[in-house]
Amino acid sequence: MKTVITYGTFDLLHWGHVRLLERASQLGDKLIVGLSTDEFNAIKHKEAYHSYAHRKYILEAIRYVDQVIPEENWDQKINDVKKYHVDTFVMGDDWKGQFDFLKDYCEVIYLPRTTGISTTKIKHDLNLQGRTK
Repeated sequence: MKTVITYGTFDLLHWGHVRLLERASQLGDKLIVGLSTDEFNAIKHKEAYHSYAHRKYILEAIRYVDQVIPEENWDQKINDVKKYHVDTFVMGDDWKGQFDFLKDYCEVIYLPRTTGISTTKIKHDLNLQGRTK
């Protein structure tokens, strides 16, 4: 059995997220998602609209996701790869090179992001709509 892992905040879930999860799941038999906790997001100076519990609930409903684990800090990835017997680590290509240190433990793949959609774009567009009302 081949295990794949990816990480993220997965806030304001959109079709680009689902597409990334679908492609990641096709690389193995089991997909684990390391989901940033609210506390970790605060350390990253990032604020999610939805709470960790709600984002986890949404991710667990997606057919491509087999397991959701908390991402609590930047340094846990090596331990997670070992603990969950991960074969492949997957991230969007905007992180290219940032996780190459994991190549000593598993395969590392950077997938192209879906063009035309992102959480940042959604927040920007909503902000613009709020200004025009």
